[in-house]
Amino acid sequence: MFDTLMTERLVLRHFREADAAALSAYRSDPLVAEYQAWGPSFSEEQALALIRAMRDRQPGQPGWFQFAVATRDSGALIGDIGWRSFEVRHAEVGFSIMSSMHGKGYAREAVAALLTFAFQRLKVHRVVANTDPRNLPSARLLRRLGFRHEGRALESYFDGSVWLDDDQYALLAREWSAAHAPGHA
Repeated sequence: MFDTLMTERLVLRHFREADAAALSAYRSDPLVAEYQAWGPSFSEEQALALIRAMRDRQPGQPGWFQFAVATRDSGALIGDIGWRSFEVRHAEVGFSIMSSMHGKGYAREAVAALLTFAFQRLKVHRVVANTDPRNLPSARLLRRLGFRHEGRALESYFDGSVWLDDDQYALLAREWSAAHAPGHA
């Protein structure tokens, strides 16, 4: 049963209803929402609905699980990681961090902790991440984490007004283990 994942600076945990205002605020920030499927705004009602939908979910169950990303020192919510598990030991990951925390390594730290958990505890074999090709910071982060770019699906995602391309990245458990083995530089 999942409770929390701790890193040097972060806690990955279940969402709490008290997180709704912060979740709504950063997901409504144009710098965070620009390449996300939820659009330009994310209301407190939407935040509460997401939090309540995740209440009884566990990572590793088929379907989506949303991790809250909070700072260890203050407990403040600064982002979230979406994790979709498939029954074939494959998963998909996506991440959002409030814009005032961009460029500080929080997304990398949080996603790395989740990948270690997924490959070691959940026994996931393969993780994919899809991103808009214009979202260069996310592409750089995925590459720094060891993901490889596997291709671009042209006009494969309809955002409600236009068709957008989608880049797919992937990482295998053996690749993660090799890069994080003791003594690896």
